[in-house]
This record gives sequence, C-alpha cells and structure tokens, in this order.
Amino acid sequence: MKRREFITLLGGAAAAWPLVARAQQAAMPVIGFLSSTSSDPYAPFVAAFMQGLKEVGFIEDQNFTIEYRWADGQYDRLPALATDLVRRHVAVIAVGGGGITALAAKNATSTIPIVFAFGSDPVKLGLVASLNRPGGNITGASNLAVALGQKRLELLRDLLPKAVAIGFVMNPRSPNAAFDLSDMQTAAHTLGQQLTILNASTEREIDTAFVTLVQQRVAAFVIQPEPFLFSQRDQLVALASQHSIPTFYFDRAFPAAGGLISYGLDFRDVNRQAGIYAGRILQGEKPAELPVVQSAKFELVINLKTARALNLQVPDKLLALADEVIE
Repeated sequence: MKRREFITLLGGAAAAWPLVARAQQAAMPVIGFLSSTSSDPYAPFVAAFMQGLKEVGFIEDQNFTIEYRWADGQYDRLPALATDLVRRHVAVIAVGGGGITALAAKNATSTIPIVFAFGSDPVKLGLVASLNRPGGNITGASNLAVALGQKRLELLRDLLPKAVAIGFVMNPRSPNAAFDLSDMQTAAHTLGQQLTILNASTEREIDTAFVTLVQQRVAAFVIQPEPFLFSQRDQLVALASQHSIPTFYFDRAFPAAGGLISYGLDFRDVNRQAGIYAGRILQGEKPAELPVVQSAKFELVINLKTARALNLQVPDKLLALADEVIE
C-alpha cells in the first residue's frame, strides 16, 4: 500500500471513531426517573436506586443513562412530566415519591416498563393485579405494613409520658390521606390521646398549621408520611425548632437535618430493590413476571442534640431501641 493511501485510510478511520462512539452512546438505554418530590431531599434514595442498579451490573454513563423529572411537591405537574418521559422513549420509568407518582406514570403509558418504590399498597391503588403476579407493565418495591400510627404514638409516649394532646399535620391531597388519618385516629383512641388534625398542602399552610397547633397547646406534633411533606423537610424542622415543639417524623432525613425523632420504613432499601428490578428489566425480564418486593426494614432515629435543646431526657429504653442516635 502506498504511503498516501495508508494516510488517507488512517484519516478516514480516525474520523469514523467519534461516529462509532456517538452511536454506542446513543444505543445505551435511558432510565426516566420521575418523582413528586425535589432532587435535594430525595438524593439519598437516588443513591440507593443507583446502588441497586450497580448490583446487577449497571453503572451510569457506562451502560445506561438517566433523566430526572421532579415535580417539587406540585402534584399537578406529574402527568406532564410522565408524558415527557414517554415522548423521550425511555427504556424504563422509575417512580418515587408515593403512589401518586406511580399513578401518573401508569396513566401515561401501558407499554414502557414502570418500577415503583413507595410504602403504599400497589394492589389497592390499582397499579398491579396482585403482588405475586403484577401483570401489565408495572412492578416494584413496597411495604404493606404502613399502619404505623400506633407504633409512632407509643414511641412518642415513651419520650413524653404526660403528652395527651397531639397534633397531626397531614396533606389532604395525598392519595393515602384517608388511610393515614384513620390510622392515627384509631391509634390515638386506643392510647387515650387527643388528636388535633391540621391540613397542609402548601408551604403557607404548613406555617399556619404550626401556629394553630401551638396556640392550641398541643404537647407534640406528628407529621404524616407523605411525599410533599417530605419535600418540605427543612421547613418542618425549622418550624419545630422555632416553636420548641417536639415533633415526630417518618424518615431519618428529618433527624439528620435537626429534627427530634423518626420511625418508619427504610426507604433506602426500598429504592435499592427498585434499582435491582430496573436493571433486571433492562436485561430483558418482564415487569409482569417480577413479584412486588416487600421490604420489611424499619428504623428508629433519634437526635440527642435536638432533644437536649428541647430539655428532653430520652429514656434508655428508646436509646436501646434506636437504629441510630445522632449526638
């Protein structure tokens, strides 16, 4: 081969390399991640989801890419965000931030696989036909043991034995609002406590709820386990501190941010399981044949620094039960 011909051939090959690289990149599957919450408070759950993907051989930008759509607590944005991911022709839609997010994804597509991660009953929500055989294009990780009102109030009584008047801050727009309210009312009746309910579906209503409950001299607050209220973590923790009110939360993110105490489902494990399923679907498995994973990990987290600021003595019993104590 002549030198000029060789250089021409080499130059042509070099020019083709970027095209090949771009083609390989374009061929990587795209996961759409849809959440009713915001990116900052949901970051630990995204990390857990990524860990699940990694466990089955998927690493971002190596063999898949991901696109995020955040509703920032504005549930009415979810349908448009879900539709946008469908138009993007993503390979899988991963949904977090409660059953309302999964329902938005379900309404947007009956063909693209959907993997959910939440603490609601997917059968009651109409997402799957059954836990063992979901059917359709949806499966994921969940937990049916969401009736935790009595456990939270029992733990609150251990911390505040004389507390009778309890305030319950809830979002009436949540799909689980009726269930969570009934759960708390039953628990309060069983334990002989008085429950005052305040609705809050906006930042302003949260401010108003705290002021109202303080005026009514409740001994402590309990926050509904709900995506919008989770996205308002910093506001809720700041208000509890401002008004010096012991407040019981549902996720470790709250005491980690300065809240007093939380007890609830380990949503990191739920999201990790969802990541595993997303990877298995990318490998060719069908969501209809993947049973809904039932996570059974719960955790109690106590912030001792906040307890001291509230002049509370945390009983040794609670400290022994805690999965984590923040000094």
